[in-house]
Amino acid sequence: MSGLDKIKCFVLDMDGTIYLGNELFDFTKDFLKEVKETGRKYYFFTNNSSKSQQAYIEKLAQLGIEIEPSQMMISSHVAIQYLKKFYKDQSIYVVGTPSLVKEFEKYDMNLTQENPDIVILGFDTTLTYEKLAKACHYVRNGCTYFGINPDWNCPMEGGKFIPDCGSMAKLIEASTGRFPEFFGKPSKHTLDYIIEKTGYQADEIAIIGDRLYTDIAVADGSDVTSILVLSGESTLEDVEESEVKPDLIYKDLSEIPL
Repeated sequence: MSGLDKIKCFVLDMDGTIYLGNELFDFTKDFLKEVKETGRKYYFFTNNSSKSQQAYIEKLAQLGIEIEPSQMMISSHVAIQYLKKFYKDQSIYVVGTPSLVKEFEKYDMNLTQENPDIVILGFDTTLTYEKLAKACHYVRNGCTYFGINPDWNCPMEGGKFIPDCGSMAKLIEASTGRFPEFFGKPSKHTLDYIIEKTGYQADEIAIIGDRLYTDIAVADGSDVTSILVLSGESTLEDVEESEVKPDLIYKDLSEIPL
């Protein structure tokens, strides 16, 4: 018994789980094929808020994986859905890449550059001092303030890392004294979003990823099964030192018994 007999839906992280950089792991397609052959569903979820949903769909297509838009979930959409529900029509200043801004425009969000009600901080690889100063001014003066994904670093090819959204939030905190609530993994907002969008019960879902503090932590304290793969960031030593523990650990996707 693998503990996966009840699982009807797999939600996979991307970088470090199904590929590294621009190279698809050679076992990924076999895993996805087997998921389908056993009558289950698979989805992808990325915390990276610097790119649009379509950009990820196109990247997967280039790697030979064709999916429906509904199978590609991104942290930005968790934030957008929440804002539409609880902050309808309030004006928003987005600190993010042109792709992130376009994603907000696509969903008819009320964007502004001046005197917003809300500041949204994304993983902004186009961050400028002007954007940073503006955000700090609005946050310091009492704007509602949210971050999209809490990752400290974004992994790059060759074992390198660049500062991610969480690190940018720390910079703003140093200036303003305020740190945002986040929407991406491991936020409960993300877990609720996954359950709603897939339509499965929590105990029918398995989340697979390579990061303890996002991919695994999002399922912590819930009936969702968490599966850590050691093909990306986390190591067995990290698991020993972490308060967050996965339900299952495998070397990579090829070892997961379906």
